[in-house]
Amino acid sequence: MSTHLTDGGIEPELVILGDLFRDLTGMELEAPPEPPTLETLRELQQRLAGFRLNYKFAIDATLTKINILREEFEQSHDYSPIEHVNTRLKSMESLVTKAVRIGCPPDIESIREQIRDIAGIRVTCAFVSDAYWVAEMLTSQPDVTLVQVKDYIANPKPNGYQSLHLIVQVPVYLSDRTEPTYVEIQIRTIAMDFWASLEHKIYYKFDRAVPPRLLDELKQAADAAAELDRTMARLHDEVTALDKGAPIVD
Repeated sequence: MSTHLTDGGIEPELVILGDLFRDLTGMELEAPPEPPTLETLRELQQRLAGFRLNYKFAIDATLTKINILREEFEQSHDYSPIEHVNTRLKSMESLVTKAVRIGCPPDIESIREQIRDIAGIRVTCAFVSDAYWVAEMLTSQPDVTLVQVKDYIANPKPNGYQSLHLIVQVPVYLSDRTEPTYVEIQIRTIAMDFWASLEHKIYYKFDRAVPPRLLDELKQAADAAAELDRTMARLHDEVTALDKGAPIVD
């Protein structure tokens, strides 16, 4: 993060970080701030670590739920609905940058309430039906509160992006309290995940100024990925029916 001064004073990222520092430590910062003492740095480090630690615990708790669902499903079916799972805990630098971008007030409670993707989990499934099954099984659990759903599978973004986005709250049981904590869960198929990964790399390569021709080809690739998902789901259904003794229909 940059620490230089703009013509109008300290950069917004530093202003909000200073406000966050005051909220966490109860200390006032001048502009430009004086170098903090070692003791102050240690206190800040502990408080910031404690803030983020709740989100790590929330990821751990949600991963346990996902793994239980995966193992239970594997016991009664001939495949796993979950191919792999990735997690992400937003860094403090990224957190402060997003707070500036969305105009979030610089206090812990506002950040806790308004930035709901500090803890992130991505679940990659074989089939679209599996993605909805995972979402339903997770959100039907009594200690999981569904806060928001964005279904980009049923309603893809204009660029072709597809995924099922959930914001949930899960309880984090600490020694002295229970802390409801937000977790963002993205659920998608292997084809959707491959497309999203490539799209991210292209946008990064061109610093988001992607040439129109490549945008058109990305949209075509997204359509092809969606068609691949439909074809693979049909083939899977036919194989499943064959296992049950049903005839193959030409």
